[in-house]
Amino acid sequence: MNDENSVSNINEIWFVVYWRVIVKRREMIGMLVLAVVILTIIISLFMKNIYGAKAIITPIAPKESGGSSIAASIMQQVGGLSAIGIPDSSSSAEIVTLLQSNILREKIISQYNLLPVLFSDQWDENTKHWKKRAWYNPLFLISSLMRLIKPVDKNGMEKIEGIPDVWDGLRELDDMVKIYSNVKDKTITIVVEFDDPVSAANIAGYFLAALNDHMSSEAKRVALTNRKYLEQQLDQTADPFIKQKIYNLIAQQIETSMMAEVKENFAFKVIDPPKAPDRKMKPKRAQMTLLSLLASLLIGIAIAFFLGYWEKMKDQDRSKYGG
Repeated sequence: MNDENSVSNINEIWFVVYWRVIVKRREMIGMLVLAVVILTIIISLFMKNIYGAKAIITPIAPKESGGSSIAASIMQQVGGLSAIGIPDSSSSAEIVTLLQSNILREKIISQYNLLPVLFSDQWDENTKHWKKRAWYNPLFLISSLMRLIKPVDKNGMEKIEGIPDVWDGLRELDDMVKIYSNVKDKTITIVVEFDDPVSAANIAGYFLAALNDHMSSEAKRVALTNRKYLEQQLDQTADPFIKQKIYNLIAQQIETSMMAEVKENFAFKVIDPPKAPDRKMKPKRAQMTLLSLLASLLIGIAIAFFLGYWEKMKDQDRSKYGG
C-alpha cells in the first residue's frame, strides 16, 4: 500500500514539474502555435481548389458460346491456325493497363489539344500562343545554365523553352488521373483531379471516348487480319467439315468487325458517366489548420521541455564548477 502511494506521489510530482515547464514557456508555445496556424491558413488560401470528376465503367461480359472451343478444335486440325486470335471482350486488367498507357494518353493530348488546358497558366487565350518567359525568370536561367553544361544531342529534338510538349502533358496526366479497379464488383473507376470542374469532367470523358475508339479500332484490325488468314486457309483445305468451320470463324470475324463499327461501347459499359463536381476535393483547409494546430502545440511543448532540460544542465555545470 505504501509502495502504491509512493508511486502515485512521484507521478504527481513529475506532472507538476512538467506543468510548470509548460506554464513557464507558455508565451513561446503560444507564439509558435499562432505563427504556424496563421502561416498554414495563408498557404491554404493561396492553394488552388482541386475538383475530382469520376467515371465508372465495367467490362462487357463475353458471350457464352462454343466459339472458342470450336476455334481451338479447328486450330488443331489445320496447321498454322494456332496464331489466330478471336477478338473478344477485354478483361479489367487489360482495360486498366490501356488507360494507364502512354499510347492512349498521347492520343488524348493530341486529339483534344489538351496542352493549353493542362498548362493554362502558360497559355495566352487571347493570342492563342504560349507565353514567353522573361530572361530574369529563375526557371529560365536554370534551364539556360543546364543547356550550357549539358548541350542537347544534335540527333535529338531540342525542346523549345517555355512551351510544354507531349512529355510534359504525360507527366501532368500521371499526377491528375487515377485509375482504380474493383475486382469484386468488376468495375473500373477513372478519377480526374483538376482545378476546373468542367475541364475535369471533360478529360474523364476524353478517356472514355479514346478508350472506346482504340479498342474498337484494334478489334477491327485483328478481325481483318484473322479473316484474311482464314480465307487463305480456306483455299488450302479440302475437308468440307473443316471448310464449314472456317466459314463459321470468318462469320465471327465479320460480326466482330461490324459490332466494333456500330456499337457505342464495344468492350465496356459506362455505369456512371463523368459530371462536373459542385464541390472541391481539396485542399481541406479546416483539416489542415487543425493538424497544424496540434502539430505546432506538440512541437512547442517538446521545445519547452528541451529548453528546461538545457537550463537544468547549465545550472548543474555552474554548481559543479563553482560558477
